[in-house]
Amino acid sequence: MLHASNAVYRRPSPWLRLLAGVCLLPLAAWGAGALWFQFPGGAAARGVAVAAWAALHLWLLCLLIVGRPWRAGRRCWAGWALAVVALLVWWHTLRPSNDRDWADEVSRMPQGTVQGDHVRLQDVRNFDWRSDTDYDARWDTRDYDLSRLRSVDMILSTWGMPAIAHTLVSFGFDDGQRVVFSVEIRKERGEQFSELGGFFKQFELSVIAADERDIVRVRTAVRGETVSIYPIRMPPEAMRALFLSYVDTANALRGEPRFYHTVTANCTTIIYQMVRAIVPGLPVDYRLLLSGYLPEYLYEHGGLDASRPLDAIRRDADITARAAQAGNTPAFSQAIRQPFLSPRP
Repeated sequence: MLHASNAVYRRPSPWLRLLAGVCLLPLAAWGAGALWFQFPGGAAARGVAVAAWAALHLWLLCLLIVGRPWRAGRRCWAGWALAVVALLVWWHTLRPSNDRDWADEVSRMPQGTVQGDHVRLQDVRNFDWRSDTDYDARWDTRDYDLSRLRSVDMILSTWGMPAIAHTLVSFGFDDGQRVVFSVEIRKERGEQFSELGGFFKQFELSVIAADERDIVRVRTAVRGETVSIYPIRMPPEAMRALFLSYVDTANALRGEPRFYHTVTANCTTIIYQMVRAIVPGLPVDYRLLLSGYLPEYLYEHGGLDASRPLDAIRRDADITARAAQAGNTPAFSQAIRQPFLSPRP
């Protein structure tokens, strides 16, 4: 009779080892990203943490490749399990905050009070930009009468990749007022946007309410982005509901901060969630992520003027050159919309 200590252990089957390796790789990549973007300390400390995590997973993959039996590698696997549990516990301790050293342009979020048709917004951004680092910072308190709300425009801003755009929404009133809402990362001072960082709790979520001459001009005149404006077809009650959704979202974020997420909580998906609550049945679509293609999505679902070809709508929508010609003038909003305001034959 063979004693247990002398027993021969069979190697796990190749299929089982392949399955374990396939499951291991995504966890290795996610953990490396989490440690790189969130591990406390400087770049050196983050590099050591990522290297240790990668080395552990590389060793486990080697065990799987050579088919070492569980008993021979049990210490390594036990150490891996403890490391995974520790990483997940630490990850869930990371909490968003409204109390950081924010960059000036996102240092405040609007606060809205609603009484019937009257909305008062505090902290509407109204910067006068000369460059990304040279500006006059102003924050206004403004009053809006929702019974005078007449238009909703989608603004898309691109900076090199046509498929990727930042989405803003502008509300126009018949007394000439316009306010733009923008869902953005809330950058700390000196911080730069990172698509990868957006997957790993690097940024808080922010809603900005701004004067159009501020938030559109900074993108065309200062940052060199391409900006397009699309008038959206919405019934008055839906316009009102969307406006109030932005106010509610901003108020909620002031009380309970959230993390930005590159896919699930970004400038476009937040708008989609708001609009879907107003217009049930809007389908989920890849163009909600590749937001440069949102005009096609809206055109197909009745959000744009279907009496005109989409190519013509896109041509008129590009306001980059008109914004440059308008400059920093009080008539900025009218100048960039000239094709929409001019009578058509």
